[in-house]
Amino acid sequence: MSEEVKFIPYELALQIVGNVIEEEHLHEMNRRILTVYDKRGKELCWYDAEEIIAEVGPQPNADAVKTAAVERIMHQIPEWAVEDLLKELAQRR
Repeated sequence: MSEEVKFIPYELALQIVGNVIEEEHLHEMNRRILTVYDKRGKELCWYDAEEIIAEVGPQPNADAVKTAAVERIMHQIPEWAVEDLLKELAQRR
């Protein structure tokens, strides 16, 4: 039985995520990924670019596609990817 992935709240993602960058997949030629980095530049997780773009659907232009893709990702940051950051934030309080 597999566990359901839990996502962090969007508002928390806004505090943690520093950047989402489109990159070439390290092991698969011609496959693009969207890598999520925290505000310190540490890689948190990545998404298949084609899947995310398909999820956001048609957009009026390339900038709108990028914006919609990042927005979609911000709602899908898994808890496991930010466990250390969540612990650090809790200790600061």
